[in-house]
Amino acid sequence: MKHDDQVADAFGTTAAAYLTSPTHASGADLATLADEIASTPDADVLDLGCGAGHASFACAAHARSVVAYDLAEPMLATVAAAARERGLANIRTQQGAAERLPFADASFDWVVSRMSAHHWHDVPQALAEVRRVLKPGGGVLFIDVIGADHPLLDTHCQASEVLRDGSHVRNYRADEWLALFAAAGFTASVRERWRLSIEFASWIARMRTPPERAQAIRSLWASAPDEVREHYGVQPDGSFMLDVAMVEAR
Repeated sequence: MKHDDQVADAFGTTAAAYLTSPTHASGADLATLADEIASTPDADVLDLGCGAGHASFACAAHARSVVAYDLAEPMLATVAAAARERGLANIRTQQGAAERLPFADASFDWVVSRMSAHHWHDVPQALAEVRRVLKPGGGVLFIDVIGADHPLLDTHCQASEVLRDGSHVRNYRADEWLALFAAAGFTASVRERWRLSIEFASWIARMRTPPERAQAIRSLWASAPDEVREHYGVQPDGSFMLDVAMVEAR
């Protein structure tokens, strides 16, 4: 199975769980997205890798239009149904990969992405596409889990992520994100950083992680050096913390 197929398959079967996940459905970052979109009158917004649509929902109340774009058709069906229930008639869904955007040049005032880019096959190509479809003077807000600056910490985080979800590619470090945006012709900065608590049981249940892989993650954390366990705040039940950042680009 190719990587794109793996992503679509993984998230096609878990759409409902992501819609109701407190980790995804809440957070001050959603309010930040809403405030930024509200600062642009009649904004046309692209939510790239929309998942269950929480960023789309936050933006829609302040935008002229929102395109919820994702690789997994069942995710898009979940978004469309939830948008109807919430009376958000300005959201439309479109299926596709981040690296191939079926939109005209200069179509959007804002491109946003939340907790998606660590699954993308080719981030540089995706950012080149983002720049192409963005209107002159348009803005970008990306929110994602980020890798740790120290290789020891980073290795353990990436290993736990790919054990949990075989479609995981990489949690990029903050400096990697800035370099990727710069290479695509953007001026970017890290607007905010925070820590996200991960409750182990619901984290693996949401992705339907096989028992042997869940056990491998527990073993990985249990045998990790003290400084790794301390950094990620590993708890006896396997719960831990991830680092998250919001990157702003123009």
